[in-house]
Amino acid sequence: MKRRPEPVQVVKSRRDAALDQLVGGVPYIQFLGIRFDRRGDELTGVLPFAETHIGNPMLPAIHGGVTAAFLEVTAIIELSWSAMWGEIEAGEADIAKRGLPKTIDFTVDYLRSGLPRDAYARARVNRSGRRYASVHVEAWQDNRSRLFAQATGHFLMPVRNG
Repeated sequence: MKRRPEPVQVVKSRRDAALDQLVGGVPYIQFLGIRFDRRGDELTGVLPFAETHIGNPMLPAIHGGVTAAFLEVTAIIELSWSAMWGEIEAGEADIAKRGLPKTIDFTVDYLRSGLPRDAYARARVNRSGRRYASVHVEAWQDNRSRLFAQATGHFLMPVRNG
């Protein structure tokens, strides 16, 4: 027997609910004010400008720790999102039981100062296996081709029960 396709709104709300649950489970994401825009299976991290993000008020420039945290959070959320995509589409994703990937190492390249404005980031999963994953992430502000930071990280994937 053929399965009837689900209404678009049901699929959209299921995806949005899964993303909200994934992001909502990390208090540091709320502390920094990071949010994620979703278009299908593609996520863009958004770091809205806040005065508290400024590290050097003389320039002014976004603090390097805030930049690194934004890149790492974007990498972890993208990695989790892509690993769970099949479960989300099947309506079987249980984010609370799954857990998040753990950072093994994370290397940031600061290409220029982050200006006092909103920043955006996208991550690309280079390799994802049962136990290990590698992710590259890029951040920009006004122009996607003019990056202000990029990073590469390696992560230990959560153990799957079942």
